[in-house]
Amino acid sequence: MDHRVETSKLSSDDANKAALATMVIMRQTKIRQLLLGASFSLSVASAPRAAGAQAPRTGRPALAPYARQFVTVDTTIVALTHVRVIDGTGAPAREDQTVVIRDGRIATVGPASSTPTPAEAQTIDLSGKSVIPGLVMVHEHLHYPTGPGIYGNLIESFTRLYLAGGVTSMRTAGNVNGYGELAIKRSIDRGERAGPWIDATAPYIQAAGMGIAQMHEVADSAEARRMVAFWNDAGATSVKAFMNLTRDMLRATIDEGHRRGMKVTGHLCSITYREAATLGIDNLEHGFFAATDFAADKQPDACPASAQASLVAVDPSSEPVKSLRRFLIERNVALTSTLTVFETVTPGRPMPPGLDVLEPQLKAQFEQRYAATQRATESSFAALFPKMRQLEVDFFRAGGLLLAGTDPTAGGGVIPGFANQRQVELLVEGGLTPLEAIKVSTLNGATYLGRADRVGSIAVGKQADLVAVDGNPAARIDDIRKVSLVFKQGVGYDPAKLIASVQGKVGLF
Repeated sequence: MDHRVETSKLSSDDANKAALATMVIMRQTKIRQLLLGASFSLSVASAPRAAGAQAPRTGRPALAPYARQFVTVDTTIVALTHVRVIDGTGAPAREDQTVVIRDGRIATVGPASSTPTPAEAQTIDLSGKSVIPGLVMVHEHLHYPTGPGIYGNLIESFTRLYLAGGVTSMRTAGNVNGYGELAIKRSIDRGERAGPWIDATAPYIQAAGMGIAQMHEVADSAEARRMVAFWNDAGATSVKAFMNLTRDMLRATIDEGHRRGMKVTGHLCSITYREAATLGIDNLEHGFFAATDFAADKQPDACPASAQASLVAVDPSSEPVKSLRRFLIERNVALTSTLTVFETVTPGRPMPPGLDVLEPQLKAQFEQRYAATQRATESSFAALFPKMRQLEVDFFRAGGLLLAGTDPTAGGGVIPGFANQRQVELLVEGGLTPLEAIKVSTLNGATYLGRADRVGSIAVGKQADLVAVDGNPAARIDDIRKVSLVFKQGVGYDPAKLIASVQGKVGLF
């Protein structure tokens, strides 16, 4: 989402908000100073090295004690019995199944009445519960707004929350943490920390105009190319193009990224969707919310002033919309739905879930902003939100690869894990069936990331990335919030422990 979301139009108490934001920053600074001189069990510095991990076993990570504190199931063979299987392909749910996990992979899936349970297995009766594939979400971040134009580095708390919410694979669609983001990915891979598998994106490739101090601004296409190369050499595996690039800059970004085997996504404004697709971009963020193709005042390589107004006015059934949709599908460009972030700026929408995990002043800061949004008498998002949601459904129905993400940036309120579950709910509210929404949030993401042979659906031979939920999300999508156990590579994590470890502290680490 455009990080420049305007709040001044929503409320007249700007001075109070600015004062509150300043207090947040001061309090965080003080707490961080205190933590530097104290033994704090949740700090990054306290994590043990990989040397403390158990010996590796086939298909399963070797976990250090720091990660193992959140684990409740850790054995070579596990049998989940009498469970409803929602496999992520869009196929109907299968009732009363047994799923056998062996060495981190799915060994057997079949009817409980005829599928033997290995004698040596740890058996878990999941009667009345469902298993879905681990969520594969592709517009996630490890930073969060903590003050005016400031994004806190929350790699530790966010990775735990993502896993607690059922996210076992994710792409970070934009990085303001530099090496920290790459380091947390490696730490998780080594079994030192609990968290999802991460496709780590390089810092935003951005030109002048946004004014965000934590983003480097490239001066020309040569620098864009060098930046992609530098961060790929450092370990980044994806690229995010942002807002104010020229077409030459985006062309260089895509060319260098593809040359190195990296996929390129974009949240664009100065470049239209059609232009980006022509240049070979792989993915466009925020569904059609960021499209400038319909703006009458669009000039080459410049963001049009009427971008948002043009989307409010556009007819979803018009030929220009259909033509753009066909063009994107023909060019194999995926779209990422991030309805969660736009819901926070749309009047009449419910308070987002998960706010209690925030540091209290950050929570209060968002609650004030939310209240101002609800008081707004004029908001383009009131008309924009349902229309853009419909365009995403139309794209999916036409055969486009629709992906899911949450984008915990903008003005706050999008909380990892909780928001991922909410994103699936919003896809259903927009018109997808529960089974379709689950597929978008699992198998589609895995397909885009080139990992569908390993994750994204429940099938024999695949990695045992599974989410056990109470109830039946195939019939009641809000049951997806009732996560009781998250398996990643066959290791079962307790979501309650993961959430409790960061409760009231998110914003600090």
